[in-house]
Amino acid sequence: MSDHLKIKLSIANRVYPLTINPHQEEGLRKAAKKIEAMIGQFEQNYSVRDKQDVLAMCALQFATQVEQKNIDKDYVNEEVQQKLEALNELLNEHI
Repeated sequence: MSDHLKIKLSIANRVYPLTINPHQEEGLRKAAKKIEAMIGQFEQNYSVRDKQDVLAMCALQFATQVEQKNIDKDYVNEEVQQKLEALNELLNEHI
């Protein structure tokens, strides 16, 4: 485990010690920073009684972003596939 790195991330006023691969550090720190920023936005814009509520809202927001990207990617892939098939038909007509 000598190639692993021990870091501590602070999220919602709690410290989480992690043992990670060094190449993961930047992504984890950026993610923690985004979570902290989102927590601040939710606390500023909504009357939140509990950090658990804010964290649940953050989790929902991030999960929604991931799912929407998958939906968008599937739509784009389908659209590209249709265009390629139409182009292939045009080419076949002219060969």
